[in-house]
Amino acid sequence: MQTSRIMHWTAAARRGLSRFADIALPPLCLGCGRGVSAHAALCGDCWAGIDFIERPFCAVTGIPFPYDAGDGAVSAAAVAYPPAYARARAAMRYSDGAARIIHRFKYSDRMEAAPAFARWLARIGSDILPQADMVAPVPLHKRRLFSRRFNQSAELARALARNAGLAYQPELLARVRATRPQVGLSGDQRRRNVAGAFRLGPGAQALVRDRHVVLVDDVMTTGATAEACAKVLVQAGAAEVSVLCLARVVPAGGASI
Repeated sequence: MQTSRIMHWTAAARRGLSRFADIALPPLCLGCGRGVSAHAALCGDCWAGIDFIERPFCAVTGIPFPYDAGDGAVSAAAVAYPPAYARARAAMRYSDGAARIIHRFKYSDRMEAAPAFARWLARIGSDILPQADMVAPVPLHKRRLFSRRFNQSAELARALARNAGLAYQPELLARVRATRPQVGLSGDQRRRNVAGAFRLGPGAQALVRDRHVVLVDDVMTTGATAEACAKVLVQAGAAEVSVLCLARVVPAGGASI
């Protein structure tokens, strides 16, 4: 009976604190900043602007197919040029709507978005996470980390690892060379830009060997950064590397079969 009363009082206190927080810090849309009914949510307009990626998609790259080619279908590009990672998945197509919410997360310190975005990653990674051993972010170079104050991929990876019950390894990889921003670069230029930019972190060799690592990033364009990171982990003995990202650029017409 006493335990029941304590639980009731605790629940009531939490509700009171939640109401107070809503008054002091009213919930705002993660995309546009307008008022919404709950924290870490999108308003109707911003939600409508998000194009979530659903099946059918390439079993390797996660790029949507224009039609259903059957379970396990692999795109022509993935067959011709197999990536170092085993599987990549993205929650949504990179669009104006996706860019807006990611930009606010990265540059406006909307840290409360990380748990919500992690749930999106868990959904799209539902066929990957049960077999994974650890979650690691794509790292920032120390100079960029200092100027930005936090690594958005690390916050996504932290929240995802917590939800999935997996080990979080924020220093599994290190970015040892500052690279120019990838925006505006071609695929070949992006690959050259990140070549040799990543190394294993201190003591990571023993953690990686024979393990399934899930890499987390915010945006995947050509996949050059994910490929560079995955190569380092595979060469270090990782059994498998998978990639989860919030958004990715999808070619017009989707993946070719």
